[in-house]
Amino acid sequence: MLNKVILMGRLVKDPELRHTQTGTAVTSFRIAVDRDFKRQGEDTADFLDIVAWDKKAEFASRYFNKGKLVAVTGRLQQRNWTDKDGNKRNSVEVIAEELHFAESRRSEDGHREFPPPHGEPLPAIPATPSAGFHELEDDDGELPF
Repeated sequence: MLNKVILMGRLVKDPELRHTQTGTAVTSFRIAVDRDFKRQGEDTADFLDIVAWDKKAEFASRYFNKGKLVAVTGRLQQRNWTDKDGNKRNSVEVIAEELHFAESRRSEDGHREFPPPHGEPLPAIPATPSAGFHELEDDDGELPF
């Protein structure tokens, strides 16, 4: 069987880290995923619930915040339960297997910076794609491209 979901959307609110009774980290958050069509000239989106466990939960709660564009890979899961009024309820959520940033952020000096892994700072990446590169001379036509 195959159960694989790949989504990219913006966080609706900041994830909040919780812990189970056994101390396992868990966070839930919702992302808005744009649809390809517009309804009466306005953009439409689906609001999807994501659940992350352990290190992924800690990562999401630390680095993800409202409005951030993120990519999520995971599996779809349906839960059934009975609420306090005795009504049968169900929900569908994505259990995150991979979490990624889907956009860069700009630093104060205008360079792009990606969020640092494990709290370690990364060097700034130049904002222009050609920074640090130079043109090769091909006087004799020997370049393979």
